[in-house]
Amino acid sequence: MDVLSLRKQSGSGLGKHAGSIWLIGLLALTLVQCKGETASAPPPPSLQVEVVDVIQKDVPLTKEWVGTTDGSNNAVIRAQVSGYLLRRPYTEGEAVKKGDLLFELDPSKFKAALDQAQGDLAKAQAHFTKTKQDVERDTPLAKHGAVSQKELDDSIQAHAAARGSVAAAKAAVEEAKLNLGWTRVIAPIDGVVGISKAQIGDLIDVNSELTSMSTLDPIRVYFPISEQEYIEASEKIQERYKEQKEGREYAGVRPELILAGEKVYPHKGRFFLIDRQVDVKTGTIRVAAIFPNPNNILRPGQFARVRAATKIKEKALLVPQRAVTEMQGSYQVAVVTPENKVDIRPVKVGQRAGSLWIIDQGLKQGERVVVEGIQKVKAGTTVEPKPFQDQPDEKDEKTG
Repeated sequence: MDVLSLRKQSGSGLGKHAGSIWLIGLLALTLVQCKGETASAPPPPSLQVEVVDVIQKDVPLTKEWVGTTDGSNNAVIRAQVSGYLLRRPYTEGEAVKKGDLLFELDPSKFKAALDQAQGDLAKAQAHFTKTKQDVERDTPLAKHGAVSQKELDDSIQAHAAARGSVAAAKAAVEEAKLNLGWTRVIAPIDGVVGISKAQIGDLIDVNSELTSMSTLDPIRVYFPISEQEYIEASEKIQERYKEQKEGREYAGVRPELILAGEKVYPHKGRFFLIDRQVDVKTGTIRVAAIFPNPNNILRPGQFARVRAATKIKEKALLVPQRAVTEMQGSYQVAVVTPENKVDIRPVKVGQRAGSLWIIDQGLKQGERVVVEGIQKVKAGTTVEPKPFQDQPDEKDEKTG
């Protein structure tokens, strides 16, 4: 091997070593850059939640009772006499006035009975006049002995009997007039008349139910309250009765009516009366509230909830209902501390006030509670709180 060959081998070996050294250096530089990038990576973003401040204010406490509507006056229309039904001039389901004609029965036999009674009265009056003349004639004759005392006594007794006959005949005439008048069945009150239970041409018996009617404006709502509620409100109840007796303007609580579908009736009412006794089976007593009912929208027999503010809770702490979580019968809220840490805190809840919930224990005024994002947080979680933006639900958006 010559010198040139040795140099070539030597140069080739050096090239291989130089390539290895260059590759190792490149890998080391890459690792250093990766470590630098890892060390300078930013922390994960904070969890965003929406919060509200715990507010404090006086809140009216309301109660609700399930009630049933009924007319302020109700009447069952019955026949007073028997006969064939000739007419029914009213329209079923419509409002009528007191005195309007509802039904008319065949009056023929009652007109005949009245004519006969009037004839009997005329006969009785004629007989009464004769006996009176007999007494007037026999009295002076008896003093002179022209007639016996017995004849005079008989004339006096006959005159007294004739007077009674006239009275009886007059009563018979009045009865016949009443019977004839009862062939015309009239409305005893203002109100809405129901569906007729008799048809034209039917033979109506005495005391047969023809229809029913109710005064609907105003309308009553009956509902039961507990004995304890009655005792608590007894003083106010007596004051309401005193107002009614003295004719003073009503100054009591104005109850609301909640209809089917959670619709709030637009007119507020007033408490009207309370029943005379407590039901021993249920321990409740029945109360009636009365509501204006223009256009007769409400009808008897409807179920409705009566809601009324019974007292004021002063300085109540309030949070939205959606901020409160129920866990196996207990309640808790997520409180955001000044350091933006989450504190899961048990609370004692009171009554609801609209969309808010009264918190009796566990919170202070001004503390922040999580409303949106409460399912994502845990105790000790760092959060980025933002003011709660109340978004209307789909129902509100559809109804406008």
